[in-house]
Amino acid sequence: MSEVKLANPRGFCAGVDRAIQIVEEALALYGAPIYVLHEIVHNKHVIEDLRAKGTVFVRELAEVPEGSITIFSAHGVSDAVVAEGRARNLRVIDATCPLVTKVHRQALRYAEQTREVILVGHEGHPEVEGTRGRIPGRVHVLSTPAEVQALLVNDPERLSYVTQTTLSVDDTRDVIAALHERFPSIVGPDLADICYATQNRQNAVKALLPEVDLLLVVGSQNSSNSNRLRELGERGGKPAYLVDHPSQIEPEWLAGRPRVGVTAGASAPEGLVQLILDRLRELGAASQVELSGEPERVVFQMPRELHAYRED
Repeated sequence: MSEVKLANPRGFCAGVDRAIQIVEEALALYGAPIYVLHEIVHNKHVIEDLRAKGTVFVRELAEVPEGSITIFSAHGVSDAVVAEGRARNLRVIDATCPLVTKVHRQALRYAEQTREVILVGHEGHPEVEGTRGRIPGRVHVLSTPAEVQALLVNDPERLSYVTQTTLSVDDTRDVIAALHERFPSIVGPDLADICYATQNRQNAVKALLPEVDLLLVVGSQNSSNSNRLRELGERGGKPAYLVDHPSQIEPEWLAGRPRVGVTAGASAPEGLVQLILDRLRELGAASQVELSGEPERVVFQMPRELHAYRED
């Protein structure tokens, strides 16, 4: 191996930065423990760091003592979860990514127009479950053109769709094309409404692939956008691996592949990327080049609830 090429942009997006900052500021304001429903973002290194500082991650609100400071993760939650938090007098801080909130609002507008809503996304993903739980009436969740062909709806003339923000743009385009072909009257947002960070990171990988022989994606196994980056590498004809620790890199992956590309999912910290680069240098990387990319200047406001519970 002679060279490492870094995708740009990579790593944390504005929504992830905001969510982590919310937890850290809550800890500073109120002290430990701070409870977070589900993982604040899908990266085990981030979770372990916040847990060490006094964050308690729970699967259900029933695990949270009544009246406690409780943060909803960046993936969003259902109306039922919001109602449960109120009923238990939890002091809730909502860290839902504003781009996920945008999808919630769009879906509600379609439901108010008496349209059946199709949610293009992966069944069981926290963002999908939260979005589905915000939409009154029947919601169809699907992720492939084949599922579009098998879909049964009440009225083909009154359909709409929204998308999980972290899906592959290419996969989403195929599903949306299939929806329009089968249901010409369907309405939905433009592909540009997929998260800017998801799109930017995928575009960066597409630019990187012709210049490398192998792609390493830094991210956790449960990170949707990191998995999509790995799949993008495979579709581009290059071996691609998802790694969450330097020790996971197998030396045989690099044999006969002198140019290694590295990127990171939107929930992967840059510090972890640097540890991966250190490991690649140990394995023989002689140089490192960062590709040029479009700067990301998106910054989201912090939620007003963050300071709402501060004691006088």
